[in-house]
Amino acid sequence: QVQLVESGGGLVQPEGSVRLSCAASGTIFRIYAMAWYRQAPGEQRELVAHITGSGGITYKDSVKGRFTISRDPAKNTVYLQMNSLKPEDTAVYYCSADLSLTFDGARISYWGQGTQVTVSS
Repeated sequence: QVQLVESGGGLVQPEGSVRLSCAASGTIFRIYAMAWYRQAPGEQRELVAHITGSGGITYKDSVKGRFTISRDPAKNTVYLQMNSLKPEDTAVYYCSADLSLTFDGARISYWGQGTQVTVSS
């Protein structure tokens, strides 16, 4: 069974920083990409940042210059460094991974349980 576990969320002041971590475990042949999504109350889930196995990165426009996604392939872990946080960044942040379980296996998306980030003074 594949499991994604997020950590690092919590309460942070505006202009503050926090780093989220997400570790994927289980029987995994290949990870094609990992990403961070977020969902605020009353809003749909949206992509925040995405990183491929080859290092290609995509960000939501509103977080460019403030957030940085990175990965540690040896640990099957992805990070999201969030700086200059704003109240509108408040949301549940979800980690996802697109991966295959075998060489010939399909590419499947897995999701973590989410971690709350609250930006407030």
